Amino acid sequence: MNGSAYVYILKCADGSLYTGWTTDPRRRLKEHNSGGKGAKYTRGRGPCLIVYLEEFSDRKEAMRREWEIKNRMTRDEKLRLIENTLQERGSVVL
Repeated sequence: MNGSAYVYILKCADGSLYTGWTTDPRRRLKEHNSGGKGAKYTRGRGPCLIVYLEEFSDRKEAMRREWEIKNRMTRDEKLRLIENTLQERGSVVL
């Protein structure tokens, strides 16, 4: 992973989805699962898995895409995005 920013979708243990952005997906996943520095939403919903990851050249682009996914996509659209990506790549590579 050579990009400077990433948008990710987590699938929480309760089946819910959480979308965020980061410069370090591995670190951010650990934060979500530790309950400390992770988002308030993911606390008590772990363990979480990254099921979607998209790379961007800068933070501004990643933040724009995060907003688009969070605010413009329904749960079903997010699930289709995840499924299409898995079919293309075979897995989410970290």
